[in-house]
Amino acid sequence: MLQALIMLVLVAVAASALVVQGRYDAERSARDRSLAAAESFAHAPGTALALRSPDPTARLQGAAEQARKGSGVDFVTVLDEHGVRLTDPAPALIGTKAQGVGRAAAGETFTETFHGRPADAVRAVVPVTDASRRVVGMVAAGIEYANVGDVLNQQLPMLLGAAAGALVLATGGAALISRRLLRQTHGLGPAEMTRMYEHHDAVLHAVREGVLIVGGDGRILLANDEASRLLGLPEDTDQRHVRELGLGPGLTRLLVAGEAVSDEIIPTGGRLLAVNIRPTAPYGGAQGLVATFRDTTDLRALTGQAELARGRLSFLYEAGMRIGTTLDIRRTAEELTEVAVPRMADIVTVELLDSVLRGEEPTSAVHEMRRTALRASRPGHPLQPVGDVIRFVMADTPTVAALRRGRAVLVADLDTARDWRAQDPEGARRALDHGIHSLISVPLRARGVVLGMVNFWRGADTPRFEDEDVAVTEELVARAAVAIDNARRYSREHAMAMTLQRNLLPLGLPEQDALEIASRYLPAQSGVGGDWFDVIPLPGFRVALVVGDIVGHGLQAAVTMGRLRTAVLNFSSLDLAPDELLGHLDEMVTRLDSQTATDDDGEPLTGATCLYAIYDPVGGRCTFSRAGHLAPAVADPQGRVTFPDLPLSPPLGVGGHPFEAGELDLPEGSRLVLFTDGLVENRGRDIDEGLEMLSSTIARADPSPEETCRALVETMLPEHPSDDVALLVARTRLLDPSCAVTWEVPFDVTAVPRVRKEVSRRLAEWQLEESAFTTELILSELLTNALRYGAPPICVRLLLGRTLVCEVSDGSNTSPRLRHAATTDEGGRGLFLVSQFADIWGTRYAARGKVIWAEQNLDRTTAPDASAMFDVLDL
Repeated sequence: MLQALIMLVLVAVAASALVVQGRYDAERSARDRSLAAAESFAHAPGTALALRSPDPTARLQGAAEQARKGSGVDFVTVLDEHGVRLTDPAPALIGTKAQGVGRAAAGETFTETFHGRPADAVRAVVPVTDASRRVVGMVAAGIEYANVGDVLNQQLPMLLGAAAGALVLATGGAALISRRLLRQTHGLGPAEMTRMYEHHDAVLHAVREGVLIVGGDGRILLANDEASRLLGLPEDTDQRHVRELGLGPGLTRLLVAGEAVSDEIIPTGGRLLAVNIRPTAPYGGAQGLVATFRDTTDLRALTGQAELARGRLSFLYEAGMRIGTTLDIRRTAEELTEVAVPRMADIVTVELLDSVLRGEEPTSAVHEMRRTALRASRPGHPLQPVGDVIRFVMADTPTVAALRRGRAVLVADLDTARDWRAQDPEGARRALDHGIHSLISVPLRARGVVLGMVNFWRGADTPRFEDEDVAVTEELVARAAVAIDNARRYSREHAMAMTLQRNLLPLGLPEQDALEIASRYLPAQSGVGGDWFDVIPLPGFRVALVVGDIVGHGLQAAVTMGRLRTAVLNFSSLDLAPDELLGHLDEMVTRLDSQTATDDDGEPLTGATCLYAIYDPVGGRCTFSRAGHLAPAVADPQGRVTFPDLPLSPPLGVGGHPFEAGELDLPEGSRLVLFTDGLVENRGRDIDEGLEMLSSTIARADPSPEETCRALVETMLPEHPSDDVALLVARTRLLDPSCAVTWEVPFDVTAVPRVRKEVSRRLAEWQLEESAFTTELILSELLTNALRYGAPPICVRLLLGRTLVCEVSDGSNTSPRLRHAATTDEGGRGLFLVSQFADIWGTRYAARGKVIWAEQNLDRTTAPDASAMFDVLDL
């Protein structure tokens, strides 16, 4: 009965212990799962960026639900830095504030059993930090407390049944064993009992773990050999109090306190011991404790080395993120010094070749460099400042040795390094007086070519460089070298593109009397682009205005712009109408694109836009044609601004659509504003807002084109525009009616003398008698050809400006052809005479017929030599 009672107590205690242990394990498992889920989601690569996005809930809600389902927890909630829920399995809770997360907002990760709304739970809260270690949010994950005990509750019937079965079996077994032991112990002799104790002692003292048993009064009851070795115990340890053994304050405190301890690291006697302490009373023993000890000195050393390696990898990763954020050579060198000081060195200097700083290919003369960046952890360093030329002329100095070998050179102790002092003894003395004592020189190399040199210095308060530091500095400099070489190559290409674009854009506006013109071109922040403009004088005092936009940026866009501008100049020399010119330009773009399609390096021209306008000052009429381009703004003399509804054709290269032209009659003093989309459109402003802003700016601006340009640039554009901008502002002028005269000529050769007399009389009124002979000769030849080979109606027009223009129009589309007549020919010399006595002449076609024109400069002081004319005629 007594044994049955004992078994009942033991089974009850065991069952209770299993229940308690099961609940403890369930809670611990819930904590671990919650912490793992929260840390995994918080440290995910995109979590911090999503928290900084405009709508973090949209970006994180789906990912949080996937993480919750995948990890098996009840909730994964993302909070902002103030504890407001951004995501939650229950959408109704989004936007509410979580309780008890202040420690995570301060940067601490913790797990807890939470009691409160919305439900009691075992949860873990982990802060989310950005690259600067600042908390930008929190992630909470956990399992509701009701679900923690579900598994235990499911197992409880089985556990109680097993306990009951164990009680029955234990009671029956105890009865059987008791009877058997009663019979067997009567035959057990002293030898067998002694051997049993010897086995116990052998096992206790053979294990590689120290065991110390301490009684309830603090005295040593048992210490095995390993405990004596690890703790340095004397031979008379038994029955001595733990305070008398000189175990150190930390270990003594643990042994006296008698509380349970798990794997606490205690330094003792030059060792790091992992201490575990358990009280003996709960396990059926007398009042006291059992302490075990393991030597973890070697393990801690390995852990320290792993931590050091992890820190170096983290440092290199951070360097890769911070170096090369711009394509500026000097800024990249400065970023290298900012990363390395003070984490790697107290002072870092970067010297680069002058050719590298100019964006050119590095030269082989590496013994003279310019200090480009310098950073020190404290002011007052003795090294040469940024901008100085650094020369490496002594063959046995560490820097020259590093350049020659192509790898880093370590000088651990500068005080004893005589070769280091040879280059600059006075500078070396100042450095040593300042406390600099260690150096690593690393050549800056990219693609096998030296770009410069990086020197890492350490001062008096920092330990010397070691061999392990050399590998880190070489890796750091290698990453910086790639970034600097990329910046150098970008600088070279950018300079080439800028030079090309400056040469391709108009270097100046041509002289003409029809328009007062001002222009602006502003490249984008990212570099050159394809926006362009042009002003082209045409016969008859007309002026062509051109604005275009090429898709893309960079060298290819600048080249494409040059090709289109050259094509427009060539087509305009044919004096084509705007719609015809754009038609020819579209055909050329299509042809070039078909050739580019077979070239992998080429970029298509399709998508380029262009606006071509011709202004005639005689009547104030302007003809426009546009290929996918924005309509110009027109401001009348009173300042009212409109955007005329001009025909719009597809961009160049699309094909399949005819180009149309539109006309406007512009009063004198009107302003034409031609621009590309970069002026009115950007990321923060749509095109309608931009056009409205453009209209109001033009209306308020001074009427002069130059002031209008200045006002538009200052008002419409940021300091660094994201797209390049071409702007052309032209104020119209009209030709004085007295300087333009037209005669309608009957289709009869007898009318030629009469018209010639009228022209002579008009030239006399204009006080151009010295040009009369030449003008009459040109007019006679052009008018005779029109009457002989043309068709009615025939008109003669004389225009006076900075030049004298004589035009003869007829209804025929047959173009005259200049040729050299043979000596036996009776005719064929008329156009040859015109080409000899006119400064320039040509033909342009109208909607019906053609116009043959000849232009003379007015700075002639003598009339043509009549004898020379007869020589030409071979008379």
